[in-house]
Amino acid sequence: MSGRALDGLDERQLEAVQALRGPVAVLAGAGTGKTRVITHRIAHGVDTGAYSPGRVMAVTFTAKAAGEMRGRLRALGVDGVSARTFHAAALAQLNYFWPTLAGDTAPGIVDNKVRLLAHAADGIGLDPDVATLRDVASGIEWRKVSMLSVDAYAAARPGGIGRLSIERVVDLQRAYEKLKDERRQLDFEDVLLACAGMLEAEAHVARAVHEQYRHFTVDEFQDVSPLQHRLLELWLGDRRDLCVVGDASQTIYSFAGADARYLLEFEGRHDDAKVVRLETNYRSDAAILDVANQLMRNRPGALHLLAEPRRRAADETPTVTAYEDDQAEARGVAARISAQIAGGVDPRRIAVLYRAHAQSAEFVRALADAGIASTVLGGKRFFDLPEVRQGIMALRAASVAPIDSGFVDTVRDVLRSLGLTDEPPQAGGALRDAWELRAALLRLAEEAPPGTTLRTFADELTARAKSHHEPALRTVTLATIHAAKGLEWDHVHLVGVAEGLLPIAYATTFEQVDEERRLAYVGITRAARTLSASWARGVRERQPSRFLREIGNGSLRAVGASAAPGGASRRAGSASGRAPQDGARSR
Repeated sequence: MSGRALDGLDERQLEAVQALRGPVAVLAGAGTGKTRVITHRIAHGVDTGAYSPGRVMAVTFTAKAAGEMRGRLRALGVDGVSARTFHAAALAQLNYFWPTLAGDTAPGIVDNKVRLLAHAADGIGLDPDVATLRDVASGIEWRKVSMLSVDAYAAARPGGIGRLSIERVVDLQRAYEKLKDERRQLDFEDVLLACAGMLEAEAHVARAVHEQYRHFTVDEFQDVSPLQHRLLELWLGDRRDLCVVGDASQTIYSFAGADARYLLEFEGRHDDAKVVRLETNYRSDAAILDVANQLMRNRPGALHLLAEPRRRAADETPTVTAYEDDQAEARGVAARISAQIAGGVDPRRIAVLYRAHAQSAEFVRALADAGIASTVLGGKRFFDLPEVRQGIMALRAASVAPIDSGFVDTVRDVLRSLGLTDEPPQAGGALRDAWELRAALLRLAEEAPPGTTLRTFADELTARAKSHHEPALRTVTLATIHAAKGLEWDHVHLVGVAEGLLPIAYATTFEQVDEERRLAYVGITRAARTLSASWARGVRERQPSRFLREIGNGSLRAVGASAAPGGASRRAGSASGRAPQDGARSR
């Protein structure tokens, strides 16, 4: 393997790979080859004798990423490195040490937190719906990774969840913990807490772990939570061989406890830390990177991405198009994609990215109408989601009863009986997702042709649900931006770039809007060759996203809907006109 670990690296990547000792922070922008740097650095350490493979722990956030890391290391001739998620590493240590400490096997793992919460709720006389239980589960996860007690959680989030007051949320969380203990089970967050507690309380366990693992690498360090950071500190002990890799501009999980300050403040926490900045992007054309850089200029920790020299020639300027309504936007995007495919583009190299899953329905339909197969990434299709299926069943049931009001009013009444309200929940989470899905069904009714009856509407929805089976092979990808992180396509259509969608309506604080900006950045940097953004005014008179104004007309070329391929709707005002400001640039 001699020398292979240093092959094919640029100057900054080589600098990072050769920094084998002491605290190292690799600030790696999108598309700059961070996984390559991580694996080549470990391989170089093994090749030079600085590392023993069995004493290296490489930590990441998904099993898929850990598997990819192991595969790349094997390709470099390195076996025996522990490349795992935080949870997998902690669980392995618990299972190894628990029998010795407790004289018994480790507790089982809760396989369905929502189901256990439902049992706990029943035990204290509560009957919340599934969406509320999901949000309570998310609250429990956030509380634990933030290392807060139940009382501290109540003080930090006093608003309650759905129809549950904060007092009842606290009661339910306590009942959940009690039932879990009675069943001798741990949830995933408990695994981290229990491992950290074991290392803190049992000196001989800490010594054994310190002896086993001498060199640590943590990928996606911007997503580390306080609990994960504490566990990492305990794994390290007084050693200094830690390499962290991340990009503060890609912090999009703050709502789940991620804290980019650990990355941003790494150099301050470690006086002798070596910091390497990777800013040469090997994925995207220069014009796309200009859009990304304009959006993130002056943000804390933002890197200035540069295209590799061979991709700095004249390329296609990213565009933004305004449409009159959601249907017109979906048809316009489908027409653009149809033109790309007709021009020889492989459908697998095309993606439509959006903020919320409820936005997918119109685009799935428009692509199908254009004869283009699509796949929804990272989850069920719109018509397979429980809230949508429930809505269709309720509409079918209502269609056989006498109707006293108009078609749209009747649909609205049926959906109200399922939980749709005139105004959405103020916070995000499962309750907001459920509201968005039911609101999407209502929009389909509002946009139905004149003369549509409740029965024909329900029949059409049922037929569409049956026809949207998972297509095979050569398909266009539809995905939320969260699901798209870590992936790339040659051609990306970033849709719904409007106030209320991106940024999402419930992002009201400076910090929340900043996270939405980072989410837009992640969406933009998925594109390699072309990027088109779009938004629709719609019946709610949406305004273009403030992010379009921040990027500016110099980086995004406005294209009228009538000029776009297949664009039949009239122009919906300025494509990137004035939008609400959040003060981000004045701070």
